[in-house]
Amino acid sequence: MPLDSQELRRAGLKVTLPRVKIYEILEGGGEGDHFSAEDIYKILLEQGEDVGLATVYRVLTQFETAGLVSRHHFEGGHSVFELLRDEQHDHVVCVKCGRVREFTDPVLIERLVEIGKELGFDVNDRTLYLYGTCSNGCQEA
Repeated sequence: MPLDSQELRRAGLKVTLPRVKIYEILEGGGEGDHFSAEDIYKILLEQGEDVGLATVYRVLTQFETAGLVSRHHFEGGHSVFELLRDEQHDHVVCVKCGRVREFTDPVLIERLVEIGKELGFDVNDRTLYLYGTCSNGCQEA
């Protein structure tokens, strides 16, 4: 049984072709890759799969509910999905093209925990999004 089928079953989801294909796309992305529902839909079309955009949205929502993926809502209504991993990380988002990159900075994490303590909090989770323009042509003009 393929790993993706095991993950779906472990999450309590029935193994269906659309779920397997969408999970494979998420899993096949490089570390730090984030996909919008539209990105996944386009990849499925390129692969010759007959899966509608509404199905992609529905499956991603099911994955989110089951704890398989994390949805990030960025400014301008841009949402992307990534497989959940154990490590915490933060994101930098291009305000022009929507490109998302991950980063982990132990010094920053330590400082955020210190700030929490200074304010009387025991920090156990965080969300940090940095916004700017990426070097893929968005910084010009």
